[in-house]
Amino acid sequence: MEILRRMAVFATVVEQGSMIAASRELGMTPSAVSQHISKLEAEHGVSLLHRTTRSLTLTEAGSLFYQGCADMLAAARLAEQRLSELRDAPVGELRLAAPTGFAGPMLTEALAPLLAAHPRLSLKLFFHDEMIDLVQHRIDLALRAGDLKDSSLVARHLADWDSVLCAAPAYLARHAPITQPQQLTEHQWVMLDHERSQSWLSMENAEGVVVRPEVRVRVSSNNILAARQFVLAGMGLSIQPEPEIRQELADGRLLRILPEWRLPALGIYVVTPRRDAQPAKVRYAIDALRQRMQQRTPVAA
Repeated sequence: MEILRRMAVFATVVEQGSMIAASRELGMTPSAVSQHISKLEAEHGVSLLHRTTRSLTLTEAGSLFYQGCADMLAAARLAEQRLSELRDAPVGELRLAAPTGFAGPMLTEALAPLLAAHPRLSLKLFFHDEMIDLVQHRIDLALRAGDLKDSSLVARHLADWDSVLCAAPAYLARHAPITQPQQLTEHQWVMLDHERSQSWLSMENAEGVVVRPEVRVRVSSNNILAARQFVLAGMGLSIQPEPEIRQELADGRLLRILPEWRLPALGIYVVTPRRDAQPAKVRYAIDALRQRMQQRTPVAA
């Protein structure tokens, strides 16, 4: 709005003490500065400045008007400063959405050091196994696992996680040893609902032989944490992301099956609404997540 520009010019003239000094500050000609002041006085029907060949002084109306103009200019500068802070340093509220499978130590290990290093940064987490509208919920970034559907979102690859075919010792103790992929058809399975429509069980050995056995599902869930509990309870075989069950494998609560056969890796991505520039809090969070999720060993306690 032109009136706001003229108010800014007027406040700058007062602060600089002359129209010539204000013109240098604003990158305008002195005549252009003078025209802005004259138009303000004409529009409001009052004199704002007493002009002499050597100085400018405020009229009573000019003094009152200057205070409002100065407040407006200060607010604009503060807004600009806050934008610069958002661009250059992680401040404000970071809103992150993720599937419930990420509601564990890995997310904490990635973001807790970031929060500790930047006291003016806060974090709000949203855990959903269903896709949510990032724009509607004002989400800054979201984690996704597996194949991504085409969308208007910007996706960045964070890591590829190994997939592990596993079961609890109690389940395996009730069955003959599994030595060939063909035996998998004889067993019960625990799986995620979304795996039904995918060729999710594809196995390849070192010689390049690929097998895709048909299996029988005993328990299915849309929540990987719930599915994992049934696996731990001995209800069947399952494919799990290796980083998420690292501790269970280490302490023997889950055992690998057919480790010589490789399963497709699980791609981990971070998605953001399409924007030309991301604030620092988003950039820093993406870097922290990438570094943690690419680690092959757990963080020491």
